[in-house]
Amino acid sequence: MINRTVFFISDGTGITAGALGKLLEHFPSTSFTQVRLPFTDTLDKIKLAQDAILHATEEDGGRPVVIMTLGNIELRSTLKQSDAYFIDLFNTFIDPLSLELDQKPLRGAGIAHSVMGSKYNDRMEAVNFTLNHDDGMTNSGLEAAEVILVGVSRCGKTPTSVYLAMQFGVKAANYPLIPEDFERGTLPEILHKHLDKIFGLTIKPERLHAVRNERRAGSFYASLDNCRKEIATAEGLMRDAGITWADSTSRSVEELSAIILEKIRHPAK
Repeated sequence: MINRTVFFISDGTGITAGALGKLLEHFPSTSFTQVRLPFTDTLDKIKLAQDAILHATEEDGGRPVVIMTLGNIELRSTLKQSDAYFIDLFNTFIDPLSLELDQKPLRGAGIAHSVMGSKYNDRMEAVNFTLNHDDGMTNSGLEAAEVILVGVSRCGKTPTSVYLAMQFGVKAANYPLIPEDFERGTLPEILHKHLDKIFGLTIKPERLHAVRNERRAGSFYASLDNCRKEIATAEGLMRDAGITWADSTSRSVEELSAIILEKIRHPAK
C-alpha cells in the first residue's frame, strides 16, 4: 500500500475541493492521508500550507497531491511554487471555460454553493423540513414533502434524507417501519394519501444485523433472525402498496440519492 498525503486547499470552506477529492477513490492501492486547509486566503496562510506540503513530502517520501480551489491568481501562483501534484479547479476547468464563453468568471469564495443566493436559502429550508420530519417525528406539513422515505430502522433513511436536502434542496421526510406496522400488515395510515411520494429503502439482513448490533449489542432488535423477518415483512408491505425501493447495503448516499431523484423527477419510469 502506497502512502500519500492529499491537501484540500481553498479560500473558502473547501467543500468543492473535497468533492473533487472523489477522484482519489479510483486509486484503492494508495492510502491517502487527508489534510484540509479551508479559508487559505492570505499569503501568510499560503506560506503555512507550503510548510505543511514540504513536511508531508519528507514524511511520505513522495510529493503530495494538492486539490485547490483558490480564486486569487497570486495565491495560486505562490502555492504552486511547492513541489506537489496540483489539481487546480480554476486552471483546469474555470479558466478554459472562461475563454470559451468569452466571459470573466466570478472568483469569490462560496460561489459554487450560491451561499448568498436563493438556492442556498432553498437548501436550508429543505434541511429544516427534513430534520423536523426525521423518523416520523411529525405529520404536520407532510403534504409539502417532495419524497417520503420508508424502511426498517437503521437502513439509511436519515442520512439519505439529509443528503437530498443539503445537496439538492429536496424536502425529504422519512418514516421507519416498526413492529406495529408489521402486526397491522399495512403502512402507517398517514402515509396512505402520499403513496405517490413514497420511496422505499431496504438492506441485506446481515448488514442490518451488524449496524444494529453496534447500537444495541445482543438485543432482540439486533438479532439476525429479527432483521430477516423485519426486512421480509417491510418489503412485502412496500410491494403490496406498489412502492419502488432500492437496496442500501452497498450503495452510498450519493448513489441512493441519484436513484431517488430520477424516480421523483420521472415518476412514470
